[in-house]
Amino acid sequence: MANSGVDKSRRRFLIAATSVVGAAGAAAIATPFLASWSPSARALAAGAPVEVSVGKVEPGQLLRVIWRGKPVWIVNRTKEMLDSLPGLAERLKDPNSDNIKQQPEYAKNMFRTRKGKEQYLVLVGICTHLGCSPTYRPELAPADLGADWKGGWYCPCHGSRFDLAGRVFKNVPAGANLEVPPYYFKSDSTILIGENGGKA
Repeated sequence: MANSGVDKSRRRFLIAATSVVGAAGAAAIATPFLASWSPSARALAAGAPVEVSVGKVEPGQLLRVIWRGKPVWIVNRTKEMLDSLPGLAERLKDPNSDNIKQQPEYAKNMFRTRKGKEQYLVLVGICTHLGCSPTYRPELAPADLGADWKGGWYCPCHGSRFDLAGRVFKNVPAGANLEVPPYYFKSDSTILIGENGGKA
């Protein structure tokens, strides 16, 4: 026979070696391709939670931070600001925050906050009409907003108004309350925006 002198063990070795080299080559080609599917460090950072210290935020003061490329407001509301909220229900489109897309379940209340931390309001600072950024107007009865203005946000683009809980008034272009992002208190003076952890 012509094949009687073939070394079968050498043939098996060459086949195994070729298979290993081929598999290593396929892995070398696939690795960068699969790695390109993972989000970049910049993209991960853009969606990462933001830790904010609120210990030095004065009563009535608004603090601005950026989360996921959006402005987020944190307001340390005074007792007077909180006391003004119950009397506004009849003038608001969604006084009970029934639109569940606008806040986490724990913020579905008159203050739109976590229980026990009512003075700290956390809102995404984008008008729900066409995406402008409303201005913070905490003063009472300014000439341009009228004698019944008790403080809140006014959108200069199209005139939408929101109270000091981010609830939208009736008869304005915006159809929904300002959004409350997910957040929780890591400590008495630190808020983590972007996660719903902690006690509700």
